[in-house]
Amino acid sequence: MTLDITKCSLCPNNCFVDRNHKVGACGMLALPKIARVALHMWEEPIISGEKGSGTIFFSGCTMACVFCQNYEISALRNGEVYTVEKLVESIKYLETLGAHNVNFVNPTHYAHVIKQALTLYRPKIPVVYNSGGFEKVETLKELEGLIDVYLPDFKYYDDALALKYSGRKNYSSIAKEAIDEMFRQCGTPQLENGLLKKGVVVRHLVLPGCIEDSKKVISYLYDKYGENIFLSAMCQYVPFGKASDYPEINRRLKPIEYKSILSFILKLGIKNCFVQDLESADESYIPPFKKG
Repeated sequence: MTLDITKCSLCPNNCFVDRNHKVGACGMLALPKIARVALHMWEEPIISGEKGSGTIFFSGCTMACVFCQNYEISALRNGEVYTVEKLVESIKYLETLGAHNVNFVNPTHYAHVIKQALTLYRPKIPVVYNSGGFEKVETLKELEGLIDVYLPDFKYYDDALALKYSGRKNYSSIAKEAIDEMFRQCGTPQLENGLLKKGVVVRHLVLPGCIEDSKKVISYLYDKYGENIFLSAMCQYVPFGKASDYPEINRRLKPIEYKSILSFILKLGIKNCFVQDLESADESYIPPFKKG
């Protein structure tokens, strides 16, 4: 497979649109629109470290999560159009800032551009692919050898929840296959001075009222990979976007829900795990994005 966007099938939406002339299911044309290039301190400690992760936030999205905290770039698609050459310059710029890694955030629909950029210039620091987990194995295979750290979400175990809150069918099986491919490529974690140089970190955002689904996600990941990946249980949920249309998730987590997840993780005995404090559910952690 080549990453051809003339009949785009980079992601599981398979919209087959010629993105040189028309926006795909992601809402974007062929050239990347970027909303932020900067050091970011609020990733997992093994990603952000002391100096920060060198994040490149892409606009548009292959999913349609009603609660997205980056709604202004994922749905409203604010940002600035970059050429491949300008993307390369952004990678170099982040290196000069002392970033611990180059972190492509929401990159799925721009996999073709990322491959071009990393073929032109391979940074001396690790490359992180930070996605929603809604990935095609065929696309990921095209990136093999270019990505050092995969940082996917595993949002839902129950496909009914995925359809309701993210508008996508078969999410669970798609995410499982994608994470399996990511693990095949990067293998067990390799750390140096407390920073992840190679490996997989799977994130799960705990949604209010969906605690049992969260436990299924956590159980699956631990049963499948054990301590060979890192798990990140995110408790930062704040209702954004269209969450107000869904009363059951139009609130923050309750302390009892947080304690239930924490107790479950402790009961399983997971060691390679990050769990956010409830205080992380704060709008101040959302970075400012470019308009346009």
